[in-house]
Amino acid sequence: MNLFLADDSLGSGSFLLAMLEIFMFVIWFWLLISIFSDLFARHDVSGWAKAFWILFVIFIPVLGILLYFITQGHGMATRGQERMQQAQQQMRQEVGYSSADELEKLKKLHDAGTLSDDEYAAQKAKVLT
Repeated sequence: MNLFLADDSLGSGSFLLAMLEIFMFVIWFWLLISIFSDLFARHDVSGWAKAFWILFVIFIPVLGILLYFITQGHGMATRGQERMQQAQQQMRQEVGYSSADELEKLKKLHDAGTLSDDEYAAQKAKVLT
């Protein structure tokens, strides 16, 4: 008589279903965090609209998340890119990055033959923007 094997043990199907439920919960929670972080960082939306989205996403989760991504997805992407560019600029200022230093490095690579004319022009344009 084995005490570790009980009649109510999980079968492989029940285990996989439980793992799927946990996975779906983690995805839902991650989507909530991304929506809330985007929502609270916005200055173009009133507090009432933010409260509406929060309630909608919490109480009707699947529909709320889908509608938020459908209606606000493009704005989320552009706001995310803007925040990333601001963080890069701030880090460059703190580290002491300068465009002149980068252009000098690119010129040395170009003179050494490591960069072709097209690559040099593309990288130079990227540094200057």
